[in-house]
Amino acid sequence: MLKIKFFINIVFLCLPSLFFCQVKPTANTLNRIIEEKTNGFKKEIDFEKAKSFFTKKDWDSTLTYSIRALSITKNKETANYCHFFRGYSFREKRLFKQAQKEMLLISRSFKLYPFVNKNLGQICLELKDFKKAIYYFNEAEKTPIPNNKDYKTSIIYENLGICYLHLNSFKISESFFFKSLKLKEKEEDLLSLIGLYTNIANLYYMQYKDDQAIPYFEKAYAMSKFVNHFETKKNAAQNMAAVEENRKNYKKALEYRKECEQWKDSLSNQNKIWAVADFEKKFAVAQKQKEIKVLKVENKLKNTQRNTLFFSSIGLLLILTGGVYLYAQKVKNGKTILRQKNKLDELNATKDQLFSIVSHDLRSSVNALKNSNSKLSATLETKNYDELNHLIIQNSSIANGTYSLLDNLLHWALLQTKQLYFNKESIHLYSVIQQIEYNYKPLLLDKSITFENSVSKNIFLFVDLDSLKIVFRNLLDNAIKFSNKNGQITFSANEIDSDFCQVIIQDTGIGMNENTIKELLYEGELLAKKGNSEIIGTGLGLQLCKQMVKKNSGTFDIESELNKGTKMILTFPKTK
Repeated sequence: MLKIKFFINIVFLCLPSLFFCQVKPTANTLNRIIEEKTNGFKKEIDFEKAKSFFTKKDWDSTLTYSIRALSITKNKETANYCHFFRGYSFREKRLFKQAQKEMLLISRSFKLYPFVNKNLGQICLELKDFKKAIYYFNEAEKTPIPNNKDYKTSIIYENLGICYLHLNSFKISESFFFKSLKLKEKEEDLLSLIGLYTNIANLYYMQYKDDQAIPYFEKAYAMSKFVNHFETKKNAAQNMAAVEENRKNYKKALEYRKECEQWKDSLSNQNKIWAVADFEKKFAVAQKQKEIKVLKVENKLKNTQRNTLFFSSIGLLLILTGGVYLYAQKVKNGKTILRQKNKLDELNATKDQLFSIVSHDLRSSVNALKNSNSKLSATLETKNYDELNHLIIQNSSIANGTYSLLDNLLHWALLQTKQLYFNKESIHLYSVIQQIEYNYKPLLLDKSITFENSVSKNIFLFVDLDSLKIVFRNLLDNAIKFSNKNGQITFSANEIDSDFCQVIIQDTGIGMNENTIKELLYEGELLAKKGNSEIIGTGLGLQLCKQMVKKNSGTFDIESELNKGTKMILTFPKTK
């Protein structure tokens, strides 16, 4: 059992390098080749714009202008470049099915077809179609491009090794890993070499060859000392901790664990975290006890109802045959009443939970404002204007947060009582987002967050304006709240078809795990907490957003990854 547990730890720690090995374009070598080979296409304006945006890594604009170029060009080579731009852009946006489709439209006579094979291999690897990935990587290997940093043979060998490792062809995988190692040891890419060492170690651990695996973990750890990549250092130290634990050298393992912790984002105050955890534990216990009491009462009530119905049915059957009909009606009515009762209980529980959370948040906000005002008075006496400015900004932030909570509560109550009026009309999406950005400019500046409005100015939605603003305000507020300083928030839009448009709000914040996403998407879930963050919300704003999106004939979805960011994906009907 110890062996199995250790193996699982190692595999999960090394997922980024195990699943994919890819070198992103560095010295603009691919861009330089494209520039050299497309000098004759300068008269095609849309193509030139698509190429320019591709060079700048503006994938949305690349997709927009490349489709325009495709619609008017009759040049086969231009079409090949457009499909390549689109496939590459879709891959960067992690839309792998669309990327694969575009790449397969490129003819084999294309001058950059070796790059097409390499990209198709990477796409199939992401899609976990390992046999196809092997085919494309083998094709890419047959046509090497010397002295090109975007087309390293060592990377192709490593990706082949990863494919065979997933197919449990360990001997073949090992041969490709060592081919890659031989080449990489001559290169100066330490990060890539560390990843390869880790993959080789995993290969041996999957075969229970501990003695062969551990030296490669040690090499990866030693080399991580010379790179400035946080994730690599953390994973290397964590792997070594697992190695030492497997050796039962717990003292050394503890040292590695401490080193690993040094590379993690430290929380502001450990005592505060323990206090919050203790409070959450007590709250959870109290909630569970309350639920148990409610269940006991409900079970007792159900048993009483069941016994009453049973004896009543016997009495009615003995009295007359017609009693059967009456009994059936009674049972039917009883079930209706029970359903209504259960629904009412759920609504009351939701109401109680909401009042409890909202009152706690309001009390916290008012208390914070009270303390801040006390400090403000003291600061006025000392005439410390820098501190005074800071406290005024803090008071404004607390007031805005409280107002947002009350505003959400009001709209939620109006929705629940069906008093909220919806007037659908044609709305210019870009202008609405600009207005929302203006309203939140102080909060964005306070955290040095970059805001990008990538929405096309030609998109019009057929929705209710007020509810759309409420949705965007709540989602932008959450994005700012859960983003670190110097983060980025992007609003973008994709026209899915002639009837619907997809609006994406993406941030580079702390992200969330699958369980949190399921909780947030579950209808009626009010309490939500993101990962290890201290920030706890009622979840009311998100529930309000979901209901308003639904009222506007749209859909709501979430994509997120811990420590990488979150995408809120909305669809709305377009103006016809």
